Amino acid sequence: MTLHLTQVSLTHANGVQALRGVELHIGAGEQVAIIGPSGAGKSSLLNLLGTALRPGQGEMQVLGETAWQLSARERQRLRARIGLIHQAPPLPPRQRVITAVLAGKLGQWGMGKSLLNLLHPLDVPGARAALARLDLSDKLFAQCQQLSGGQLQRVGIARVLYQAPEVLLADEPVSAMDPVLAEHTLSVLCRHAREHNVTLVASLHAVDLALAHFSRIIGLRDGQILFDLPTDAVDRERLDKLYANEQLIPSPPPPSPLSVQIPRC
Repeated sequence: MTLHLTQVSLTHANGVQALRGVELHIGAGEQVAIIGPSGAGKSSLLNLLGTALRPGQGEMQVLGETAWQLSARERQRLRARIGLIHQAPPLPPRQRVITAVLAGKLGQWGMGKSLLNLLHPLDVPGARAALARLDLSDKLFAQCQQLSGGQLQRVGIARVLYQAPEVLLADEPVSAMDPVLAEHTLSVLCRHAREHNVTLVASLHAVDLALAHFSRIIGLRDGQILFDLPTDAVDRERLDKLYANEQLIPSPPPPSPLSVQIPRC
């Protein structure tokens, strides 16, 4: 298993329990969507899988490693094999897009090469190719502060694609994009995962996007997994229970597979 959690719980420093007894097993090359109401623990779960957070209880293995039994240096090497796409990428406003994309390799480059890259971009063709997949090659030398929120999200995705990790964790990666662009961007991520046997786990607020692009759906509520099912088994009743008492009702499931074929990862 690429990602293996056994009875994992997580409590933040402020005392809020984000995850409770999570049992989760995801194999190499799987593409999985995590859905659930705000505050369900989706971001916490992704940060835990990315080893940015340490579980308070339970056992966790990532890429065959028990992350928190490794030395700091070994854990850093493990993190270089994991790509995390943030909902709001932490990109300095004056940083050029090319520098932001090439930063995807900093965990694999030595100190000298990383510093040289800040002064003179070392792989212009590679950065341009990653941006081109997301229709952003014309922004190669723009400053991040000149971009919209949706463009910044795509730069963050391009950086992770350039990194070429074995595990790709995406936290609301298309939340700032219009529906057409969101569909295209998720298609790019899923195709990349499929072609390179990358394990992809994405949290999504848009239930219709999750159902359309992923074959396995995890419903998370109050820090617990409410269901973990193939997409075809996720019905209206389960979604109603997952989002009970939420003000915003998620989009209904797409038509039955008997009436329409939906492309999935």
